[in-house]
Amino acid sequence: MRRTANVYKVGQVNAYIKNLFAMDYALRSIVVKGEVSNCKYHSSGHIYFTLKDETGTLSAVMFAGQRAGLRFRLEEGQNVLVSGSIMVYEREGKYQLYAKEITLDGIGDLYQRFEELKKRLGEMGMFAPEYKQPVPKYVKRVGIVTSPTGAAIRDIVNIAGRRNPYVQLILYPALVQGEQAGKSIVRGIETLDSMGLDCLIVGRGGGSIEDLWAFNEESVARAIFECRTPVISAVGHETDTTIADFVADLRAPTPSAAAELAVYDVYEFMGQLEQKKLSLRRLANGALRDQKLRLTEQERRLTRLDPQYQLGEKSQQLANAERQMGELVRRRLEASRQQLAVAAARLSGVSPLTKLEQGYAYVTGETGENIKSVRQAPPGCVLTVRLADGTVQSVVKEQKADGR
Repeated sequence: MRRTANVYKVGQVNAYIKNLFAMDYALRSIVVKGEVSNCKYHSSGHIYFTLKDETGTLSAVMFAGQRAGLRFRLEEGQNVLVSGSIMVYEREGKYQLYAKEITLDGIGDLYQRFEELKKRLGEMGMFAPEYKQPVPKYVKRVGIVTSPTGAAIRDIVNIAGRRNPYVQLILYPALVQGEQAGKSIVRGIETLDSMGLDCLIVGRGGGSIEDLWAFNEESVARAIFECRTPVISAVGHETDTTIADFVADLRAPTPSAAAELAVYDVYEFMGQLEQKKLSLRRLANGALRDQKLRLTEQERRLTRLDPQYQLGEKSQQLANAERQMGELVRRRLEASRQQLAVAAARLSGVSPLTKLEQGYAYVTGETGENIKSVRQAPPGCVLTVRLADGTVQSVVKEQKADGR
């Protein structure tokens, strides 16, 4: 390779190019128009994104310190105007747009108006939860403010009829697109609100932000906020959001969903009612059974308290006591007899009569004293000898004592 006279380092080249960009007045203050892509919010607060059009792409960054120049959330697909400067990131040798202010372009103007109105009405408290009215669970009449020829009214009618054909639907045919749409929607809300309906559905099918703009008008928002009848907003598809959605008492992602939220399923309700009836019948039967058991028990108690029953009970108790007493007397008498027999046997063993029957005699003197010794019977005294079968009187002729 042939060497030239001047050789530069990479850093020198990058620094040189950076200085060239810095000296270019047009690059120091430039406004670039493009579509946002690859948008990333960094945890540091910086926003990195790419601007693109049909001819190319341009890397861009908005540092956290410049976020005051962004009055909306930057998202993919937005067409924006970015004011700032184009400089070289010397370390990587890349140039990028350093954003100081970002505004929405074209349709972006509508987004900006949307964000400004949303912020202002929010600060006024029109989105506050405490002002939201509950939508009745069981409605009879539902008002609808929408186009009479759009898909929204067909979806609402079909779903409401399928869920509950007994609910009355009252349509106010309103303009939902164009310059006069806001006024038409306001008249519809005010007209149906005066009819004393159960709730209102206000909405239309999906579309671009321009198509849906009538539902972002302040007059429509105030009409919904001041409506005495609960309002369900049903504007666009699930991803569409309007000011009406924030003010309404309840937001439905689609008109079909609004019909499901407003009109209860009568067939499901009837099924639940049948289940309640079965449950109530079971409870009633159980309660009746319990009451019958209690009544039977009370009858038993009342029978026991009846004087005739009490008399019978007392008579039976008396008879039982009498029988028990007789049995006790018999047992005690039998025991006494046994004790008496034992005592008689013992007494018989020591009875004088028994001794007499065995050949012994009972001797008494003239005065009736018991003669126990020969010394008590001197010769000539009269003795009475009692034997088992009678007495014998004898006169002592001789007194003779044993030699002991």
